[in-house]
Amino acid sequence: MELKKNIKAGKNSLKLKLIIFIYFFLFSIAFSGSNLEGTYTDIKILDKISSKNTLLKLKNGDLVTFKDLVIKSLKCKNSEFDDNPEITAYMQVTDLNNLNKNEVFVFNGWMFSSSPSIAPFDHPVYDILLVSCY
Repeated sequence: MELKKNIKAGKNSLKLKLIIFIYFFLFSIAFSGSNLEGTYTDIKILDKISSKNTLLKLKNGDLVTFKDLVIKSLKCKNSEFDDNPEITAYMQVTDLNNLNKNEVFVFNGWMFSSSPSIAPFDHPVYDILLVSCY
């Protein structure tokens, strides 16, 4: 009597496992990307003259006026890594007291929470630090 292996059952099981793996992989990618980008950005503004900190909550896309500054957060993102989370935000800041109208923005670019010196916000009175993105 000759033994025959059931090869078809093994192939079907492998295909089913592969389909389930691909489904969960695509499902995890779809939902992990949505958690990385936020709709609100929290920034801390330091008044260098009075040494007072102010926490501002910005909705991405809206203009917020703080004393002499007009601040707009266009986009913010959280990093994927939980060990040392990195928060980045694309910010535009205009100084209302700036008499030189050739420069539109005092700051226009990405801010990083872990190292603000990469793209520094250079202003004589205020300093802006990125706190959170949600």
